[in-house]
Amino acid sequence: MDNKALAIEEVLHPIWISVSEAADLGGVQGKTIRRALKDEKADLVFRIVKNRYQIELGSLILFLHRNKKLNNKLQDFGLGQYVSGWKAFSNK
Repeated sequence: MDNKALAIEEVLHPIWISVSEAADLGGVQGKTIRRALKDEKADLVFRIVKNRYQIELGSLILFLHRNKKLNNKLQDFGLGQYVSGWKAFSNK
């Protein structure tokens, strides 16, 4: 595979996480994630199972990288503390 970015649709086995797990991984509050779920422009991929939101991890990471403030929180308080470099994703 060349240096092209993977689209979310190409992931064979997506990882689904809860709202609280998404908030912990992103270094943000659960309220931020729930607000993004209601916002259609956020493009978070989610499903509802037994009245609980499940968020696709790839779409969460894309969402957190779109905004400078959320990106900084991801890097300083979330999963970014343990990642030296991010693999590029694109919906294009």
